[in-house]
Amino acid sequence: MSNFNSLFDEFPKVKIAVIGDVMLDTYWWGKVDRISPEAPVPIASIQKKEFRIGGAGNVALNTEALLAPTTIFSVIGDDEDGVVLTQLLKDKEIHTEYIIKDTQRPTTNKIRIMGRSQQMMRIDYETTEAISAHMEEMLIDSFKIYVEKEKPAIAILEDYNKGVLTPHVIDSIIAICNANNVFITVDPKSKNFFCYKNVHIFKPNLKEVVEALHLSDRSADLDNLKYVHQQLKQKLNHSTSLITLSERGIFFQNEEEAYTQPAFLRNIADVSGAGDTVIAVASVVFALSKDMKLACSMANIAGGLVCEELGTAVISPEKLLNECNLLLKD
Repeated sequence: MSNFNSLFDEFPKVKIAVIGDVMLDTYWWGKVDRISPEAPVPIASIQKKEFRIGGAGNVALNTEALLAPTTIFSVIGDDEDGVVLTQLLKDKEIHTEYIIKDTQRPTTNKIRIMGRSQQMMRIDYETTEAISAHMEEMLIDSFKIYVEKEKPAIAILEDYNKGVLTPHVIDSIIAICNANNVFITVDPKSKNFFCYKNVHIFKPNLKEVVEALHLSDRSADLDNLKYVHQQLKQKLNHSTSLITLSERGIFFQNEEEAYTQPAFLRNIADVSGAGDTVIAVASVVFALSKDMKLACSMANIAGGLVCEELGTAVISPEKLLNECNLLLKD
């Protein structure tokens, strides 16, 4: 592509809905210099608390960072963590009016206790039970109202196995999207892996897909990846497989072509959240360009860029634009 600047200028025109398990990431930073007299465990004297957006919210952070207007759909608890999480999303200009609060569920909160520049312990405050039938219908109805009112270009289904994306919710969201010409992309998890039928882009990583298909060959050569796509296609009838290959890059296949691109050389600091960045960038770029190879290449670059940052990072559009002009210029 010769003009990435023009493409980036179009990002604010792409309305996006992110549906899935949004959660709070909490970091307790402390000093560790003694052992507890009660048990042979370190004592962390907490000096700072930090709250971040996690789960499906990280996808929304990435699409919003690209200046694509983003609305999030989820079910959280009617609790203090939910208040904190909702405010964090609002502070990032992510639309939260369709988030549903459930008095019977907690807001997922992953608390990391940090000492000596490393994670000492993680405490997960959550439920993985499916949302109730009543909550399912509230979520589906609110999404239908949003689609009819806002006419989004893309719906990203981001599954973390925390109970928001039930089979009924998945089927209903996909049906609403297909009836209203909304492009559907999916980042699946194991529990409902094969529920995402008739979507446009299905984006697992290689480990997830070979485990779901019970395959013994985990290699990333093109012939094996084509076979993986065909197996997925038989089960899902989707348009495109987009499979991240960790340090080996990325692969996609649709009706027109199969393509692999190696990862660009990076100084890897942390791979957390790279998949969220990949699906965000691929979704926005394909919605505008209808060029899957371009979307794949830009997503590959974006995933590598966030891996250079410690912690779950969000893509910088300025860095992405510079890298695209450097690495993908015709």
